[in-house]
Amino acid sequence: MPTIVVDVMPKAELLDPQGKATTGALDRLGHGKFENVRIGKRFEFTVNGEVTDAVLDEVRRVADEILSNSVIEDVVSIAVDGVAVDGAAADVEAR
Repeated sequence: MPTIVVDVMPKAELLDPQGKATTGALDRLGHGKFENVRIGKRFEFTVNGEVTDAVLDEVRRVADEILSNSVIEDVVSIAVDGVAVDGAAADVEAR
């Protein structure tokens, strides 16, 4: 059965309080080379059957309308069995 993975991250221009706290903790623990940690969400969907364009369209709608808050988050990637789906990501390079 194929797996679709959706990654959601805070918008790059917004403060990520969890990431900032993790960055500080890493520094205090001697891992100061990491300057900026950002924390997001990962969703995995196991599909019973073939991943068609209709299934991908539905995943995109779910990601935009339910899994992410468009005011503060971006859907940065959608992949099927580890392969990125065209047109799914906002800005994967920012990650």
